[in-house]
Amino acid sequence: MAETENSTRLRVLYLMKILLEKTDEQHSVTMQEIIGELHRCGVSAERKAVYLDIESLRSFGIDIICEKWDRNFHYSVASRDFELAELKLLVDSVQSARFITRKKSDELISKIEHLASKHEAKSLQRQVYVADRVKSMNESIYYNIDALHTAISSNCQISFNYFSWNINKEQELRHNGRLYRVSPWACVSDDENYYLVGYDSEDAKIKHFRTDKMLNISILDEAREGREMFENFNLAVYTAKRFGMFDGKEETVKLLCENYLSNVIVDRFGKDVMMIKADEEHFTVNVRVAVSGQFFGWIFSLGRGAKIIGPDTVVERMREEAEALIARYRLI
Repeated sequence: MAETENSTRLRVLYLMKILLEKTDEQHSVTMQEIIGELHRCGVSAERKAVYLDIESLRSFGIDIICEKWDRNFHYSVASRDFELAELKLLVDSVQSARFITRKKSDELISKIEHLASKHEAKSLQRQVYVADRVKSMNESIYYNIDALHTAISSNCQISFNYFSWNINKEQELRHNGRLYRVSPWACVSDDENYYLVGYDSEDAKIKHFRTDKMLNISILDEAREGREMFENFNLAVYTAKRFGMFDGKEETVKLLCENYLSNVIVDRFGKDVMMIKADEEHFTVNVRVAVSGQFFGWIFSLGRGAKIIGPDTVVERMREEAEALIARYRLI
């Protein structure tokens, strides 16, 4: 009796596996094909028993439909938790994420493919080769992110080493190899990288670190510090101010822009930014930014459509950057 019950349980599980792997909206299997697949799995089955199992799976919540054509009944799973378009979006997000290594990307995509039928999985596999993007080389990135979220949820400080790549493509520890000690408060994806945002009590300021450049993360027993600085902290505003997450002195900068750049300004600073008409072709806008080389580079990228007009100190720095760039490319 026990052996019969065990066989019944296995039959239902294998039936579910067959339907999920081999069918979708465009592909189905007949009862004969189902029984054949069950036999290949080492499970004997009769039509009546399979009919009952299909009803059990329907009651369980699996959307199995039955259609008749060519004198045969065809069974398929009509809908799933994730639609194919959603899975393609997930695959492309994993593939384009620089902070996930190539190896981990392949592993994740393989797991995502199991959420679709084998037929739909082929189209997901084609998505993998959309672009050959530069990926992180730190294989411990998964463990880093897991450790950071654990520390945040546990209200604990962390310590870690932080590195940069040198000209020989070797890791060089920053901070003279000394451990950083930080209170982690949030993680954010920006400019194709993944960052930790935390409070450095030694410098009494908020800092951010690329998670793929963090090594030897340890969760400490001490409680996090800097809570008062994060009570009204807006992560979206913080990242919008920092171009490429490069730090600099925060200032309110006034820009004069041609009207066609209104879309660029809203995309960067949000719909709440106030754009004031200057004339028929231009508007002005005040934005709060961390003034850095990356910010000036962003202004350069807008060409003649944008100009910094205040404050004078930032205008002068922009002039110096422009003159230095011209000098670098001036013919001798």
